[in-house]
Amino acid sequence: MQNIRILGLISGAVALAAVACGSGPAAIPAAASPSPAGSSAATATPSSATPTPGAESKSVKGTFVEIDPTGLVEQDLDFEDGLRSARFSLGGWKTDFSYHTVPYDEFLSGGPPRDGIPPLDNPRFDSIDQADGWLAGMEPVISFEINGDQRAYPLQVLIWHEIVNDVVGGVPVAVTFCPLCNSAIVFERTVGGRVLDFGTTGNLRNSDLVMWDRQTESWWQQFTGEAIVGVMAGTRLTFLPAPIVSWQDFMTYQPDGKVLSKDTGFDRRYGQNPYVGYDRVDEPPFLLLGDSDGRLQPKERVAAVTVDGVNAAFPFAVLAEEGAVNYRVNGVDLAVLFKSGTNSALDGARIESSKDIGSTGVFKSELNGQKLTFTATDGSFTDAETGSTWNILGEATNGPLTGERLTKMVHAEHFWFAWGAFKPDTLIYHGVG
Repeated sequence: MQNIRILGLISGAVALAAVACGSGPAAIPAAASPSPAGSSAATATPSSATPTPGAESKSVKGTFVEIDPTGLVEQDLDFEDGLRSARFSLGGWKTDFSYHTVPYDEFLSGGPPRDGIPPLDNPRFDSIDQADGWLAGMEPVISFEINGDQRAYPLQVLIWHEIVNDVVGGVPVAVTFCPLCNSAIVFERTVGGRVLDFGTTGNLRNSDLVMWDRQTESWWQQFTGEAIVGVMAGTRLTFLPAPIVSWQDFMTYQPDGKVLSKDTGFDRRYGQNPYVGYDRVDEPPFLLLGDSDGRLQPKERVAAVTVDGVNAAFPFAVLAEEGAVNYRVNGVDLAVLFKSGTNSALDGARIESSKDIGSTGVFKSELNGQKLTFTATDGSFTDAETGSTWNILGEATNGPLTGERLTKMVHAEHFWFAWGAFKPDTLIYHGVG
């Protein structure tokens, strides 16, 4: 029976590839020039990233540039032997395959060709009022803020494109979402003074999106932010905090924000989920070589965080019971918060009516030298030390600490199989006691 289910998943994914690729783009809209939104009392804690002056003009979109290898990875003079058994297409690539950090037999074609799932290079944005006309309150959005510029990236759009090359608060970033791993990750995309533009290779590793940059045609693992093939091999992108929250929470707490528009220049069924039923917790993942880590069910969602090299996973099933977890990881006191009211993007045929799986926030629990201890209270959170009320974005909305913000940790709400595959040494939180 298990083999039948796997065959069904493969057949469905092949059909999905055709759907995801679509019939090709319409005319791509001219580049928008979004100005940073004004900050408000509910603005998330700004990142320390530095704006890149003239970032948009420095990005040579679609232009291949020959550069020297980074020197981080030794050249493999026998690389052609590994490529002979490759299960992906080599056609059309300018990639220097003599540099790689992982074996080539770990890659599998996901179905679509290069950029068959098209990234967004010139994203347009709606106002809060405009977006509220087409987003339901419980729909999931990636919430991202830097240098006072607040953006929401609805998963109903990202599920069809997987990558948005954007400039937010003057900082070039790549906003990414791999539906197969439920991995929403934002990176800085300036490397060595060069702004990179990312696309989809059409290949997977551990079921996760493998990206490519147009400037060097190196391949990058979305899950780890590492260049794993090409002259950039060994280079790592910088992660930026970007939690998934409900549209209602973003709209309430970031009212000056902007929202990625459905006006993308592509004909896609935004709002519909092409991966219906994919997030059943006990179903095997698509194109994962080998067995998944059996400590949790394959598609149990986990709030996953790395603290100075120590990896930890907080299962949603446990978080839903406890609401707020106060836990130390590698010497750092964390507050892991859970709030119901956010739909899955990978359940029902329409995201607006899919099941409620909740959302999480992970923060340093120390503020101004004081350690805070949190409990969940009817959709918000209260610290025991001052009695202040906090929201899922780590912002105090009432009490003595009103207006204060906790420091966000980079975390994501991955499916367990993916986190376990890339971080096999991870610790798992099993609840109080």
